[in-house]
Amino acid sequence: MNQISPLAYVHPEAKLGNDNIIGPFCYIDRNTVIGDGNNLQNSVTINYGARIGNGNEILAGASISTKPQDLKFVGEDTLCEVGNNNSIRENVTISRGTASKGVTIVGSNNLLMENVHIAHDCVIGSQIIIGNSTKFAGEVVVDDCAIISAAVLCHQFCHIGGYVMVQGGSGFSQDIPPYVTVGKHPVRFAGLNLVGLRRRGFSNELIDLIHNAYRLLYSKGLMAEGIQEIKNNLPITKEIQYIIDFVESSERGIIR
Repeated sequence: MNQISPLAYVHPEAKLGNDNIIGPFCYIDRNTVIGDGNNLQNSVTINYGARIGNGNEILAGASISTKPQDLKFVGEDTLCEVGNNNSIRENVTISRGTASKGVTIVGSNNLLMENVHIAHDCVIGSQIIIGNSTKFAGEVVVDDCAIISAAVLCHQFCHIGGYVMVQGGSGFSQDIPPYVTVGKHPVRFAGLNLVGLRRRGFSNELIDLIHNAYRLLYSKGLMAEGIQEIKNNLPITKEIQYIIDFVESSERGIIR
């Protein structure tokens, strides 16, 4: 049975699962689907087009599936999908998609800290931490297990690889490849995310292999030459293939 505060508003067309807690002054619009066991504390807004999974905690002032902040948006019928077991803290805003992709996606087991903004058509993976007041512009992709520190500004269309650590206060407009730490001003490569990789169970041998891949990649003036060096000199494990595929598919270029 759901616990819905008498001070909350739930549209009669909204679809709720079981065992949800809907606190006072929450607003749940039509064309929304909420799964089981979610806890919406006070003053949470679930807007048109939201699809929310199970076991999420959403704190005061958060607004999910907001109207995109994109002048090309003309009211098309789009979605915002949120997975399971996320902690979405105070005043987080997540926009729904536009005609470009039709959906904004946030995976599962993420921590989105206070005042984070995720714009239209972003794809945020799982097991990600995003620090206070970090902002993602439209159509940003973040792969699993990334850590984005506080007050980071990410340009539209950027791709952030998995297992990275982005220094607080950074701003960038190029892609960040997997397994690395980036920071300083302007943002640049600062080595591997050693602490994060070890916490995730990466062996010393695998970390050395990834280190050698980046040594070869950044030793050349052109990324294509660096990738060829990797292919010629290193065993192509799934981790190395991930780096190769990431760099070869980058449209904005990667940070150096």
